[in-house]
Amino acid sequence: MARYTGAACKLCRRQGEKMMLKGDRCMTPKCAIERHSAGPGQRMGRRRKISERGIQLREKQKARQIYGILERQFRQHFAEAERRPGVTGENLLRILELRLDNVVYRLGFADSRNQARQLVTHGHFVINGRMNNIPSTEIKAGDVIGVSENSRHLEYFKSLAKELSRKQVPTWLSLDEASLTGRVLAEPTRADIDSRINEQVIVEYYSR
Repeated sequence: MARYTGAACKLCRRQGEKMMLKGDRCMTPKCAIERHSAGPGQRMGRRRKISERGIQLREKQKARQIYGILERQFRQHFAEAERRPGVTGENLLRILELRLDNVVYRLGFADSRNQARQLVTHGHFVINGRMNNIPSTEIKAGDVIGVSENSRHLEYFKSLAKELSRKQVPTWLSLDEASLTGRVLAEPTRADIDSRINEQVIVEYYSR
């Protein structure tokens, strides 16, 4: 599966804001945004004003980078959001939030979405008791996501069980630290999604 392999901190510096691509590291003084306020690359004097099209592109790129998705799959998610009833932008964010890798991240089983994607592809999680190693799998309300029996003996998950109690879980999810399982209580609403994304700008980008 193709994925971005460059420096994650450059993406945050280019956007000029923290996108939490490295998990807890982003909240420490080691964060690139804290150490370098300017964007990456050589300074070339005063920057030109960004066009409306450029703003739309940047917002779309930011959403892709936050959720760790390449262009083709992101476009497929947008097409699905358009097909569904309701507001297209909110549908898009809901689809992104309900991806298996994002749910694993939101439950606190991983420090970043990139790490969550890796854990999923290595087969460490089950959905309703069945192993699933596809990060883009869409989770539905009522589904139970848990660490597989074969993975619970690993040192990573043993130490994780001790730390889950301090993790903050969104209101649309519930977490059982003892059994290393989580449940989707309901589909997230726009108010439940804390990602700083202007979804309407993304809709305008694809509606050109």
